Amino acid sequence: MSIKKKLGLGIASAALGLSLVGGGTFAYFSDTATQMNHFSSGTLDISVNPTTNVNISNLKPGDWTEKTFQLINGGTIDIGNVLLHTKFNVTKSNGDTISNALANEFASQIIVDFLINTGDDGKDHEIEVVASKSLLQLRDMTPEELAKEFEAVVPSPSVTKKFVLTDGIKANSGNKSVDDFKVKFRFNETDAPQNQLQDLKLNLEWTFEGRQTAGEERN
Repeated sequence: MSIKKKLGLGIASAALGLSLVGGGTFAYFSDTATQMNHFSSGTLDISVNPTTNVNISNLKPGDWTEKTFQLINGGTIDIGNVLLHTKFNVTKSNGDTISNALANEFASQIIVDFLINTGDDGKDHEIEVVASKSLLQLRDMTPEELAKEFEAVVPSPSVTKKFVLTDGIKANSGNKSVDDFKVKFRFNETDAPQNQLQDLKLNLEWTFEGRQTAGEERN
């Protein structure tokens, strides 16, 4: 047999040996552990009671009314703060349309005083005006801009000093949690004739947007 044939046969035998080693069976120790993880999201649920709060006719400059209504957290997550969205439309009392200028003028004379209770004994007559805005101003501000103004003037929250728009509404283990929201509506008195504002009707729509608290580490 020639040297070339011997070398070729040797290489083939070596390759076959490696193949058998590589494809052979072998034994080893092993173990496994399985972990299950669960992530469930909560619910954020805000509502208002009553849904219609003010229905007053025959207003004149200088008239006012205080109203207290409830903002309700019916979810499982704390509401960190509440943003207020304002819309309105103004017509004649019989429903006829009017100019935008007149509608805006009327809305500029309906003032909202946002109130909080500041008395240590919780009496309703001990109140503080957080901010005063006309309906026109509220419509033309973004809810975020209004929230920043509230945050700048509202005192630190406590049992007797709580402003729901900035302090939010705590969840109550899946049960409803309720906080009062108090405002005063007043027809601004300018000590000047306002005859052009007679026989008008303003329909106000407030939308309350509850937002969650900041994210945090959970155990």
